Parts: sequence; C-alpha cells; structure tokens
Amino acid sequence: MKKSAREAGTTKGRGRGAVEPKAAGPEPRETAAVGSDLTPIVGGNLKRLRGQRGHSLEKLSKLSGVSRAMLGQIELGQSAPTINVLWKIANALGVPFSALISARDEGGLQVLRAEQAKLLTSHDGTFSSRALFPFDSPRRVEFYQLTLRPGAIERAEPHNPGTIENLVVNQGAVEIEADGKRETLQAGDAIVFEADVAHVYRSKSTVDSVMYLVMTYADTVG
Repeated sequence: MKKSAREAGTTKGRGRGAVEPKAAGPEPRETAAVGSDLTPIVGGNLKRLRGQRGHSLEKLSKLSGVSRAMLGQIELGQSAPTINVLWKIANALGVPFSALISARDEGGLQVLRAEQAKLLTSHDGTFSSRALFPFDSPRRVEFYQLTLRPGAIERAEPHNPGTIENLVVNQGAVEIEADGKRETLQAGDAIVFEADVAHVYRSKSTVDSVMYLVMTYADTVG
C-alpha cells in the first residue's frame, strides 16, 4: 500500500494534483491526515509497539527518518501524521501499517459502515486510504479502498520484505510504477507486484480513481 497504505503515508499509500508535487516541506506539514478519532489510537499503538521493541524515541527517529519531536507528539496524541509518515514508522518498527491504526474490538461479526469510515489522507488531501477489515485477529492479508484525485501522484515507501500488493481499479485510470516499470490500468484492470521497493500511483483520469488493494505480508501479523 501505501506504505505501506497502504504502512496507505499512504501513506502504501496513497489523491493528487495535476502537477507532480514538490519535495516534502518541513516535517510539521506531515501532520494533517489522521482524523481525530484515530489520533489517540495511533499514539497509543506507537507507544506500545516502541516499548515492546525497546526503542527510545531517538533510536526510532534514526530508524524511521521521522523527527524525535514528531514521534513524541504522535504518541501524546498531539499530531495527526500522514500516510507516508505512518508507513515510515511502521517499516522502522517492522509491523504492518494496520498495527498503528488498529482498535481491537470483541465479537465474531463486525460491520464496517461507510458513514463511520476512518480515512487516512495525504497532507494535501489528494489521496486517501480506508481499511476494509477489522484488526482483532492474526492475519497475513489486509484490504484497503484507495482514492486518488484527478492528476494526483502518491509516492509510497518500500514496505517490509516479502510484501505483495494486488490492486484492481474500480473507477478512473491509474499508472503504477514499481521497480523501474510502469503500467497504466483502466477500470477493471488489476496488477500484482512486489511492494518492498519504492512505488508510485499516478492518476490518469479526469475523475477520482478508486482502487481496491489487497496487501499480503510474508509473515502473520496482528
């Protein structure tokens, strides 16, 4: 995903603008994507996972490339990171994207209502990722809905080794670039690729491009 979101800052993942975006600005700009309902969940999960691995904020900062100050703000629920920042943290911790956004619930039947969707977006709001699966059981597979605005570009960091992305375009058109290769997908087209390398989603449509992404990990997670 991205990045994995997708991780889909996607982070996997990952809408965009008619012009390819400039390089990311100061890191504080990377705090605008997780809704208020997810911010405390992300903070709690980050603190727990960092503690389990025995990482200080300083060590995690060096591993992820995210500043120590921002990591501290995220843990305290004071900053809402973008998809790309979450993917950097997840990769540094060696966990799937969903491990940072999961709220564990009880029960064998869970309905994910559209009006209650928790969206992660890029800092400019041109790319969004919605998890379409619960987080309360071990898994090797995750399912996301991705939306890319017309002309937008989403750049995804490499995911953990062995991660596979299987993506199908439901609406619009998208160009996928991975490992130096580019493929343009129209509605109904699908693609499978190894996502442990940097990859890019580019809108090739005048309407929002909607995609469904299945992320498969090498090891069981959750």
